[in-house]
Amino acid sequence: MSPFRTRFAPSPTFYLHLGHAASALHVWRRAADADGEVLLRIEDIDTTRCRPEYTAAIYEDLAWLGLTWPEPVRVQSEHFSDYEAVVEALTRRGLTYRCFRTRSALAELPDPRRPGPHAPDEETELLDGGGPFARRLSLSACREELGDAWEALSFTERTPQGLVTRTADPMCEGDLVLARKDSPSAYHVAATHDDALQGVTDIIRGEDLIDAPHVQTLLQTLMGWPAPVYEHHSLVLDETGQKLSKRQQSISLASLRADGMTADQIRSRLGFS
Repeated sequence: MSPFRTRFAPSPTFYLHLGHAASALHVWRRAADADGEVLLRIEDIDTTRCRPEYTAAIYEDLAWLGLTWPEPVRVQSEHFSDYEAVVEALTRRGLTYRCFRTRSALAELPDPRRPGPHAPDEETELLDGGGPFARRLSLSACREELGDAWEALSFTERTPQGLVTRTADPMCEGDLVLARKDSPSAYHVAATHDDALQGVTDIIRGEDLIDAPHVQTLLQTLMGWPAPVYEHHSLVLDETGQKLSKRQQSISLASLRADGMTADQIRSRLGFS
């Protein structure tokens, strides 16, 4: 049996908030209970929103909380070629297609999640026009390639009641975007690739990503990657019952620290005293 290895993988699109602190503390505690380790990974594939100062703040905030991790830290923006190779491999097998449709055009389709490829003549014209396109995973092509293995897709989730095997349903995500012109890799490609590369045995993250294993299981099967155990924890909510959000610029750990709050107070507030 492989040693327990998990990861904490924030995206530096803003400063970490209490929700991130709760997730990090939960992940490190689970690893300690299992006599395992936590890898830190910086998931900065969003080149338009990620900033160096937010990355620096991640290291500072986690160290302030008393958390440690092995070096070197994998920074995804330094490995775009790895993720491009995954997309190219899937494309060579006929499992992807170009999608030039805008959001408004997708919204007009019967099933916007599965737009399907353009007609050959239309695609040629669009390519000649030089417009941006997304590279999507064709679920119909994947299903044809896998055959009976499609129906057998499943993943293991750790729940309060123990380990549970769940049927994977990639259709819930539709024809996944694998890459765009302004982003060489989508989240699922980079994260699933790196979990396999780094030998992650257990993925512990918030319940807002509870549907992610469905499509990640498909990618693991297509690429021959090992399947980790998944675990999803509850989220920290604000006074309105909504999850804390970087997009809404929820109060950051840096600002709480600047106001004089200690790491012990943060731990106590989040139930990790």
